Formats: sequence, structure tokens, C-alpha cells
Amino acid sequence: MTTARIDEAAQTLVIEGTGRRPADAELVGPRARVGARVSGEGDTWTVTLPLQAGRWGGPALPLPAGPYELRLSDADLSDLTIVPTMLPGLRIAVTGNDVKIAAPLDPVYETAEGQATLEERYVAQVGGTENAVFFESFYGRSVGCNPQAIDRELARRAPDVRRYWSVVDFSVPVPEGAIAVVEGSPEWWRARGAARLLVVNDWLRRRFARKPGQKVLQTWHGTPLKRLALHRPGFDPRRMAAVVKESRRWDVLLAQNTYAERILKKAYAFFGRPIWVEGYPRNDALTTGDPMIVRAALGIGPEERVLLYAPTWRDDRTEMVDFIDAEQLAEQADAVVLVRGHSRTLQEGRDHAGARVIDVTGYPETAQLLLAADALITDYSSVMFDFSVTGKPMYFLVPDIDHYRGTLRGFYFDLEERAPGPLVRSQDELVTALGDATLVDAYAQRYAAWRRQFNTRDDGHAAERVVDRILDQGYVTR
Repeated sequence: MTTARIDEAAQTLVIEGTGRRPADAELVGPRARVGARVSGEGDTWTVTLPLQAGRWGGPALPLPAGPYELRLSDADLSDLTIVPTMLPGLRIAVTGNDVKIAAPLDPVYETAEGQATLEERYVAQVGGTENAVFFESFYGRSVGCNPQAIDRELARRAPDVRRYWSVVDFSVPVPEGAIAVVEGSPEWWRARGAARLLVVNDWLRRRFARKPGQKVLQTWHGTPLKRLALHRPGFDPRRMAAVVKESRRWDVLLAQNTYAERILKKAYAFFGRPIWVEGYPRNDALTTGDPMIVRAALGIGPEERVLLYAPTWRDDRTEMVDFIDAEQLAEQADAVVLVRGHSRTLQEGRDHAGARVIDVTGYPETAQLLLAADALITDYSSVMFDFSVTGKPMYFLVPDIDHYRGTLRGFYFDLEERAPGPLVRSQDELVTALGDATLVDAYAQRYAAWRRQFNTRDDGHAAERVVDRILDQGYVTR
């Protein structure tokens, strides 16, 4: 016989039972796993599972929303039931060994009618009245990229400006002094309408109604190799209309370099409005950061070789591509392998695990991972244009290049002709390339030309220049 209850004060799930004491217990989800404390004597035992976890040296925060499996050895869980219960940072329900964790949003607002009510209230809101910035990075799934770097600089220069961060749930840590607002909540809708400036790195989504005096800075999230927006293969009138509608919501577009400026202007029909070519604020850390601090947070020794595998996403699949066996690669290359899925795969699939393998898909700042890595393994991801700031070796694992280039997306230039590192088609070829010290010199001229074209403004001061413009334009005031 087992029972379950929530200890709200301690933020724990407590399972109590009689009979054989479980040898171990854990709560396992796609992007989080927490172990339990098992106690008791004789025929009575108690399992206590925390509903919070700290990652990467950060504070303990509520577990990410999603489905979890409750694993207790030698215990019958079929009778366990906890009706949906609201806690300060999450909502939880238990049925047998199935545990569902959600953001602490009042269920009334999760209905179509509830969201329609909030939207109508938002549309009617006067708005643009608060000396505040509403930040969103990758649809609230993380707090990072260019918006986070701008937040950091703005907090330093204009500490009186209020800073809201859109998050999918409270497992996403926000910068010190910022206010987390869960997407779809009344607070989220109100902050989105009240802030004078919105800083986003992807589409705004949902219903957006610009308020008088409100501005939108679209930082985007990478210099493009693969075709995007209006340039994607195939004629789709609905997609084209959606692209134009979205880009008309933006007042300013940020570009890493003049090449990206030209591409983004045409791909999003962003004509007649300013594009700031200032480098990427997120890349300032590649010039000013300390890789040893990042390595320590990841539990990596200073002398270990670190390979970062960071492929882009595929339009025809939801999970991260798996063209390498990360644990085997770690052994073959005598290295620690960091596995970094694209932001669009963050909510799909499960973390990779293995000896000397660390899944960093949920790590908040990609730039810190680039700083910590000794070499990058990627494919068609825009991370190639960021990593080149470091000058460290790059390897392109592209077994599906013909399909990707010819059918799935297409490229803006010939990667095979200009890549600042070798293109390989298999893990065996990759391992050979990683062991060939002559390749660094062989690609030195290409690498230098690449950096001249794409990284001239990535000098460690991009965030300063962007915040200068924000303040000079009066988007917010000190």
C-alpha cells in the first residue's frame, strides 16, 4: 500500500508505503532527473522527491514542465493519485507512476476562452506606459542569446529600467533583478503591453498589438547559411504572408555583419526601416569571458580536450539529429563531448548521457560553451559564424548535405568551397580529421577570409553599441 502527498512548504513529493523498502527512487523527465531520499525502518518507509533542481551551478528552481516517470524499485504505484495541485512555482498531478508538471498557470487561463479573454484585455490596454523592456529568447524556452547580453548591459547602464523576461515556466532562470513572467499568464500579457521596448530574437507569435510609443528590436539569432523566410524552397502564399506580417511588427533589426544585413532585409522584406550592423552582443563573451569558469561549472578539468557537437535542426524531424555516437567519440578522440541541440529541439527528446558526455542543450548561454570548447563540430548551424570569433578549429559533419542543400532548405553560398574547416560524411572521417594536426594550417587562409567577412564587428563591445542606440533613441530612459 502506497500513498502520495505534496509537502508545499518543502516543495517535495512524498511517497509513503509499507512492505519492502525501495532500494532507490527517482523522478525522470526529458530534461531533468531528480533523485530521492529514502527513509524509514521496519515495514514503513518514506520516499521524498524534490520538485526543484539546480543546474550548471545555478539556484534551485522548479522542475521544467513536462511528463515525468516516477521510478521506485520494488513498489506498487498503481494506487497513487494526486489531483492537479498548484504550488508557488509549478502545478503537479500524479496518477500511478505518471507525473505531470506544468507551469503554475490557473487552469481557467489555459482554455481557449480564458486566453481569448486575456488577449482582448491586452488589445484594449493603453500600453507602452512603463519604462521597461520585455525580453524573450527562443520563445521563452531559455534566457540567453542576444537578448540576455543586451539585458546585462542595460542593467549596468540603466538600472532603473524594469526588465521583464518571458519564460515557458519557472525552471528558466532569469537575470538578477529581472522579473519572470510565464507565457500566457495575466502578468505576461500585461507586461508585454506595458513595456516601451520589446527585445526578441525570434517571431513574436500570438496576437501582438503595438501600443503608442512601443518599439520592437528584433535581434535575430544567427547569420544565415541556410535559406530562411521568403527564400525557403517552395512557393507557399500563406507562409509568405505570415513572414511579411511578422516583419512589419519590428522597428529595428540587428545584424551580425553586412552579409547578414543583406540577407535578412530581403528574406523578411524588411525595407525602409533601420538595420543595426553592430556585431552580436551574445559574442562579446567570446572575447571577454574566462573559459575556465565555464569548464568548472560543467565539471571539466582545465587540461581536458573539449569537443562541442552543435548541429542545427531539421524541418523534417522534431528531435536533435544523431549522426554521432557521442560516447564512442569521447573515447576515440580522448575528449569530453558536449552535446548541444538546437533551441527548437529543447522540448523534444531526452538528454544524451554517457561516459565523458555532457548534454548541454539546456545550458542557457551558447557563447559560454563556445568559449569552453577546444573545437566545434557542426553542420549548417549559424553557430559557425559565432565560433569563428575564437579562431579555434571547426569540423563540419554533413552526411545529409545533398538532401539538406538540394531539398530541405538550400544554402546562400557553397559551404564546401568556403568552409573554414573540413567537411566530413561520417564519424570515422570526423575522428580522422580531429587527429590530423595539419588541417589547421591547411584551412588557415579560408579561416582568415571567413573572419574578415563575418566577424569584424564581434569585438567584445557589441552590447555596448546596441544599448547606446537604445538609450540615444529614447526607447527607454535611464
